[in-house]
Amino acid sequence: MPHHVALSAAQIEQFVLDGFVRIDEAFPRDLAAACRRILWLATGCKEDDPSTWTRPVVRIGEIPNPLFRDAASTPRLCAAYDALVGPGRWLPRGSLGTFPIRFPSVEDPGDCGWHIDASFGTEGEPDFLKWRANVASKGRALLMLFLFSDTGEDDAPTRIRVGSHLDMARRLAPHGEAGLTLGELASTEFAESAHCPEVLATGAAGTVYLCHPFLVHAAQPHRGRAPRFLAQPPLLPREPVDPMRSEASPVERAIQLALDENDRGGRLRHGGP
Repeated sequence: MPHHVALSAAQIEQFVLDGFVRIDEAFPRDLAAACRRILWLATGCKEDDPSTWTRPVVRIGEIPNPLFRDAASTPRLCAAYDALVGPGRWLPRGSLGTFPIRFPSVEDPGDCGWHIDASFGTEGEPDFLKWRANVASKGRALLMLFLFSDTGEDDAPTRIRVGSHLDMARRLAPHGEAGLTLGELASTEFAESAHCPEVLATGAAGTVYLCHPFLVHAAQPHRGRAPRFLAQPPLLPREPVDPMRSEASPVERAIQLALDENDRGGRLRHGGP
């Protein structure tokens, strides 16, 4: 697996315009298998006995095992974090947060709505619909999808609305530092991004999708045969994301692009230059 390979200029531009970039072999396949063994133990289910797979989704809390830290900290991923967020502007991951493990099931998992991940106002607030996001992406530099199992189209891959991060930046912009709650954002069922093409976050174990914090995405039921193992942690900023920064990172440039398009659209609607 290549090391210290930064993203290409084309990949960075894809991230700015589409809101995500897929990195194959972001961490080793054998490391993914070792992590799956830990997660199987945590589920209480038996890998070789599908009769124990009684729920459509099992959520495993944070596991402070160094193997997960290793998966998040490969030279390839660290180079990509630098390329998208800026060198020195992000905090290393010591773990990978919670793991939504999806099992083959005809039962509705009940958590498949379109959304973005909130980034602040979460401390001690049990109602996640009151968690917030703002146009400066306070508290989050990236959304990340770590595939710990081979994930095909039938294996409950995360659904992604391509370019939806631009719509969400424009939605959040009028609300300043306070931003909006997830409940407020969901009140329109994320209709702003309904026009966006949809892609599926498929790939082999060891694949990672690095996504803009505003990317609209959704889970889906598992129609395949083998359980899907995924982590979806944030990359936390070491310093605040600043969309007005002159030497903007690709994360910040995407927000600038959205706001510039919004401003130009407003000038056109009001007869400006």
